[in-house]
Amino acid sequence: MTSTLQPATPTEAVKRPGRWLALSVLVLAVLLVAVDATVLGLATPYISEDLRPSGTQLLWIGDVYSFVIAGLLVTMGSLGDRIGRKRILLGGATAFGAISVLNAYASTPESLILARALLGVAGATLMPATLALIRNLFHDPRERSLAVGIWGATASAGTAVGPIVGGFLLEHFWWGSVFLINLPVMAVLVLVGIRLLPESKNPNPGPWDLISVVLSLVGMIAVVYAVKEAATHGFSWDALGAGLLAGPALYWFVRRQLTLPAPLLDMRLFRNRGFSGAVLADLLTILGLSGLVFFLSQYLQLVQGRRPFEAGLAELPAAVGAVAAGLVAGRTARRFSVRAVVSGGLAAVALALASLTLIGESTGYPLLGAALLVVGVGAGFSFTVTADVILSSVPKEQAGAASAVSETAYELGAALGIALLGTIVTGIYRGFTAPAGTPAGAHESLGGAVEAAAGMPTAAGQELLTSAREAFVDGLSMASGVGAAVLLATAGAAWYLLRGQRL
Repeated sequence: MTSTLQPATPTEAVKRPGRWLALSVLVLAVLLVAVDATVLGLATPYISEDLRPSGTQLLWIGDVYSFVIAGLLVTMGSLGDRIGRKRILLGGATAFGAISVLNAYASTPESLILARALLGVAGATLMPATLALIRNLFHDPRERSLAVGIWGATASAGTAVGPIVGGFLLEHFWWGSVFLINLPVMAVLVLVGIRLLPESKNPNPGPWDLISVVLSLVGMIAVVYAVKEAATHGFSWDALGAGLLAGPALYWFVRRQLTLPAPLLDMRLFRNRGFSGAVLADLLTILGLSGLVFFLSQYLQLVQGRRPFEAGLAELPAAVGAVAAGLVAGRTARRFSVRAVVSGGLAAVALALASLTLIGESTGYPLLGAALLVVGVGAGFSFTVTADVILSSVPKEQAGAASAVSETAYELGAALGIALLGTIVTGIYRGFTAPAGTPAGAHESLGGAVEAAAGMPTAAGQELLTSAREAFVDGLSMASGVGAAVLLATAGAAWYLLRGQRL
């Protein structure tokens, strides 16, 4: 036993020189993904006006990126463990920058949906690689907690930087410019990362199983498509077909992983209650939050009439709270307990969402700002600690696959949340009473109603806007209530599943 442990001890004990500089490169990738996710919501009204997507196409533009990422994260995380996390991170970053140009110059809803899907393929390489490299850069648990906190805080900062920078660009340029901001960030990441990032991978990864790759991709995309279709159009044949495809594919995937000597994803990780609880908490938290995040920018701009830059500044409290909480989350969890910090954070988010059920068209900013600040603090505590739990629960050789599971839960939750909570908003919205002569597109989205009102007589246009805005706010209020219920249930589940867990 002694001879087996001795060679590993120095590796774990030595603190790698330059690890904090290397971390600065990793957080650039996180910042990029976070900015890309948030600027889209801000640009939605402009995309609606320019490309004229239907309500369904608008939802696809919002969530196809998450669908593709959810389908590929496990594959890319495991691929990074095999070929090298630095290699896959830098390659994915280069592709991400190039595909951003396709997004910027998309000329039809279909081409933008395709470009967003391709961006998801590149994005799937980034997040698992960054977390896995943190696991291999920082062997000291307290340093790793701080590094994960900085990683999470940067993601939260991106949610603030995105709307503010995006708002500035939208006021001075066309909507495609929000994607072009990816290019300089990617250039810095790749050029600096080549020099600073150490390569790391599983020394004994085993063969690459293409059957598992296909099963994972088909199963994940099919299941989220089935949920989206059922939520949007009811239980149609498309939804049933996708569900029937997803079930066997995922079952076969799990069975195959349990029998392979070197699986794509070691399913035995889920036997660890802390790992499973952290993954479930991430998935349900994002599901509950995503509807608010996706529709809040539209509320601030199209209902309250704020300019894009002003709308971006209005969302700043959430990021400030998340950054502050992320930096102290590890220390707080050690002083109290993991489950107290995670459950408390989720309960706080739930209460903040519940307060947003009271919003109206003229709701003052103090209520909105306070609610967003509490959402940020609660989410910052929860996400930082669950990420630390997930990384700490696995051997460093499997860090890429474990990080991929964490990110899959995040992206799957986002996709399902936009599909389910977004359907609540659009379902209630479409039922508003419109004056005679209203174009059909006004019922597809609030952006469509604003555009339609501009081409109608003044009185009729104002009547249309009033009805449409009231319906949109009613939908947003209902989605906030459902999100609050989901978050409260998640807080209870986390309290049970994370009992006895320590960082």
